[in-house]
Amino acid sequence: MNSLLLHCRPGFEGEVCAEIGEHAGRLSVAGYARAKPNSAHAEFVCSEPGGAERLMRELRFAGLIFPRQWARGAFVGLPESDRIGVLLEHLADYPVCGSLWLEVLDTNEGKELSTFCRKFEVPLRKALVKTGRLLDDPRRPRLLLTFRSGREVFLGLAEPANSSAWPMGIPRLKFPREAPSRSTLKLEEAWHQFIPREAWDLRLAPGMTAVDLGAAPGGWTWQLVNRHMKVIAVDNGPMAQSLMDSGLVEHVRADGFVFRPRRPVDWMVCDIVEKPARTAALIETWLGEGLCREAVVNLKLPMKQRHVEVRRLLERIGDGLNARGAKVSIACRQLYHDREEVTCHLRRLQTLA
Repeated sequence: MNSLLLHCRPGFEGEVCAEIGEHAGRLSVAGYARAKPNSAHAEFVCSEPGGAERLMRELRFAGLIFPRQWARGAFVGLPESDRIGVLLEHLADYPVCGSLWLEVLDTNEGKELSTFCRKFEVPLRKALVKTGRLLDDPRRPRLLLTFRSGREVFLGLAEPANSSAWPMGIPRLKFPREAPSRSTLKLEEAWHQFIPREAWDLRLAPGMTAVDLGAAPGGWTWQLVNRHMKVIAVDNGPMAQSLMDSGLVEHVRADGFVFRPRRPVDWMVCDIVEKPARTAALIETWLGEGLCREAVVNLKLPMKQRHVEVRRLLERIGDGLNARGAKVSIACRQLYHDREEVTCHLRRLQTLA
């Protein structure tokens, strides 16, 4: 149980290795990260007993950027038959768990294993309950079984309050047919990721005001209108007519990097394809000058050194806001619906004038 398994978007294994290696070094947890390209996961192997547990205890999963899910444990080989018997033998050294998730990796091979997992979960769950290895108790660790193949599985543990709220870190969001583009799911996922569900009625309330920079054709604007907000959609391109017919959207044909609202708004959202340094400067201006209370902004990533670039940009944004005397909480994550980008959520902690 001394390895850490981390799910991620295929192609970002190196970023996960760099990120978890950086945290391990800061916490003086000896070990090494390893991953195969496009395998959708990385592993941090700890050199000392208890290292993986310590990492999960001292790090906030919500504060990580590139991992989608994590668990501490070890890979176990499985025979063709009596897989449950072998699993029960290995689980004898594990604590009794309060929930069970069977996961696969976000690869073509993983998708093929999904059917096997659905069929295997029922008899496994029955066996775990019968042997006292699984109780319905949310206070206990979650048992995460990540199948790399039908013959190999990672037996992992994670605390429900310090891991992803969704199996594999993938939210099950349904694309609304009324939305003009699939990018709408990025903003919906960001709200699920960064805002507690019980706070939605307060922080995403009807009648709030919002600005969508680079709005056309309106995927993100649709989410705001769906929450009955009044939206200024800034883009030189055309907006979906259905959004204009809502009576809640004002379309301003302008450059999103130049536009400023006449008065502060509750929300600013931005998914413009632009160099991340320029977008970072935009964030500093909007939050630093109190033009919005909260913001969700995507930072497009370079092809190389992506983890280093994200860290540099977040430090720049933080330093810039501090220099302006603005108290702002900053969170950053590569969401499931992101591609070559990360999503930032910023919330101004002072009341706007």
